[in-house]
Amino acid sequence: MLNFKLALKNLLGAGIRTWLNVIVLSVAFVAIIWTQGLVEGMNKTTINNMKRTIYGGGQFRHQNYDPYDPLTIEDSHGSLTNKLQKIIDKNRAVPILITRGALYPHGRMKNILIKGIPPKQDLLDMPMENLSTETEYIPAVIGNRMASQTDLKPNDIVTVRWRDKDGTFDAADIQIVNIMKTPVPAVDNGQIWVSYKKLQEMMNTKNHATLVVTEEGYTGDTKVSGVWEFKSLDYLLRDLREIAQMKTVGSSFMYLLLLLMGLLALFDTQVLSIFRRKREIGTLMALGMERSKVISLFTLEGALHGILAFIVGGIWGIPLMVWTAKSGIALPELMGDFGLAMASSLYPSYGWKLVIGSIILVLVSVTIVSYLPARRISDVEPKDVLSGRE
Repeated sequence: MLNFKLALKNLLGAGIRTWLNVIVLSVAFVAIIWTQGLVEGMNKTTINNMKRTIYGGGQFRHQNYDPYDPLTIEDSHGSLTNKLQKIIDKNRAVPILITRGALYPHGRMKNILIKGIPPKQDLLDMPMENLSTETEYIPAVIGNRMASQTDLKPNDIVTVRWRDKDGTFDAADIQIVNIMKTPVPAVDNGQIWVSYKKLQEMMNTKNHATLVVTEEGYTGDTKVSGVWEFKSLDYLLRDLREIAQMKTVGSSFMYLLLLLMGLLALFDTQVLSIFRRKREIGTLMALGMERSKVISLFTLEGALHGILAFIVGGIWGIPLMVWTAKSGIALPELMGDFGLAMASSLYPSYGWKLVIGSIILVLVSVTIVSYLPARRISDVEPKDVLSGRE
């Protein structure tokens, strides 16, 4: 208790030097939590958007389907089994049929994917009700990015070409009945959406699908026969989670740099303090204080910098983090061009593990950095210091 009171008195007595160190450490402390919260919020938002929009609770895929290989698309659809059809009839899954095609907007050609989905489905976060619109053309929905790429607007008529299951080319005019605003480029870039039944007619198939997306939290039977394979959420989100880990590692360099700057300032302060207070150290030892207690006194002084940094950081950091968590941070529109399933605003996510882990990291680092220069006290001889030899 005596060491604590004495350490606190010495710390506050140092004046501006103490508060400069505390402010730098508080910036590092808040930056660690804030940047990690941003990364965590981005990861959660991306994963949640993908689950709500295209992954659901997992997917039954045709065994030939590879979303990263367009050449497999035309051969990656097959008849739904009775088991899959029952799941769909119970409104626990949504069938999606995919084929390749070409769009001809304003005299140009653009290779696209044509995707068929039931207009009245409500399991996926995609507004497809307009696909039921009565029109002499084929009703189609595109995303806002696709609309920007092709300069198409609602009610525009454009020609689309495709091949049916026998390899015969066909073409027809489609009408853009809706432009959906979605944060997920995977259901937007380079593709149009038409009615599931209409695409079956266009491809001359019956009861065919490329994939069947289950509802979120799906816990039903995943064993199916024939050409169908079930892909769990863990499998579907594997790439996203690997990217999230890379982003976490990348952001760590920034806040570690800030932390090292604060620790360097504290280390220099401790070295200078021990050099200037040698006579005080010698006096304490001459009065009977053990070397270990003197070392612990200076180490405690350094550790108190961390505690004060938590207090100061909380005063200005908590309002900042609460405000950003509620209001979000506006993101530029081009974020979707990088393939990120992000909405127009990013909402940081701060968990107890993140906060407690950051507190422990800063406090342990500050204590270690304070102890390193304090070890030199073990070599100090009281008589030499008091006689002015050191």
